[in-house]
Amino acid sequence: MPAVRAMVRGHQGMVVLMRFLKRSGTFCRLCGTALHRQMTADTLSQGWWGPLSMVITPFTVLANVLGPRRAFRRLGPPSGGWRPALDPGKRVLLRPAALLVTVPVALVLLAVPLLILIGLLAGDSEPEQLSVGDCVSNSAQWPRQDLKVVVCGSTPGQYRVSEELTGRGETCKPDGPEVPYIAAPEYNAMGHTLCLVRVR
Repeated sequence: MPAVRAMVRGHQGMVVLMRFLKRSGTFCRLCGTALHRQMTADTLSQGWWGPLSMVITPFTVLANVLGPRRAFRRLGPPSGGWRPALDPGKRVLLRPAALLVTVPVALVLLAVPLLILIGLLAGDSEPEQLSVGDCVSNSAQWPRQDLKVVVCGSTPGQYRVSEELTGRGETCKPDGPEVPYIAAPEYNAMGHTLCLVRVR
């Protein structure tokens, strides 16, 4: 004594089937806490393995916390029993069975805001702004463009910005027999067309 009448619940999900567990009786503080911790830890590791079980398991754990656990914590230390009280052991979240589930769930919950934060900080990088005379290389295959400014003559397959078209109807002048390439407007601060000729 002191003791209280209580029921501790558990749940096991087995993909298609499920099992509802319960242990009821009159428990002292230590025995009740030991039973609550064991059944809740088992539920956290075994309760998720089914479509309905994923919904039922959180409610089972919550019912144990709000019901019997609260009742056991209100009791004073036991005395006068005919046998020693059970050892409550580690807290629920420190048990290996519970850690198998709580650590991955916590990582997933932390990963979502972390990915959002990385996306906000990184954002889409603006393309480099080119001007006449710059040498560039294209990391993509034409007609796709991923233009980067490079030192003239440092890499093969370079192009030089030969002119900037500022008026309507203007076209890039051919450089010998080769037809000039055209850089997308986002590579120019004013949105003008830039003509690119191959560096020989």
